[in-house]
Amino acid sequence: MNILMGVGNTLKGDDGIGCWIAKNFKEKNWLSFDCGTAPENFTSVIRKNKPEILVIVDAADMDINEGGLRVVPEEKIENIGISTHNMPLSFLINYLKDSARKIIFIGVQPKIIRDSDEISEELRKSAEHLMEILREERFEEIETL
Repeated sequence: MNILMGVGNTLKGDDGIGCWIAKNFKEKNWLSFDCGTAPENFTSVIRKNKPEILVIVDAADMDINEGGLRVVPEEKIENIGISTHNMPLSFLINYLKDSARKIIFIGVQPKIIRDSDEISEELRKSAEHLMEILREERFEEIETL
């Protein structure tokens, strides 16, 4: 069993892409959680389920094309932009290391971060592509930052 954590602020446009993906990704052998801006509130369910793969998806300013996807290594997480969360994601990942066989952080380059509950069309297309990758566990198709 795998777990997807979608992280972000759904009131800040594309920053909500992780949450949008979590809400729309329904797949056998996966648990999917819209964690909003408080992913730390979901640590107990992750520690209880001990997934094979834990995927965390969040908007991240990585200076790439809008909608671009990257696997962000743990050592680079603190260096990427956009943090609307209560707890640094690097701290969260470190805390959950013993709870999953593998943890993958996937950043999605936002187009617009503003007061809006709408995700841009570019990011919706990217999200659909990412959900297909998740379904088939083709993580190697995503470049590493």
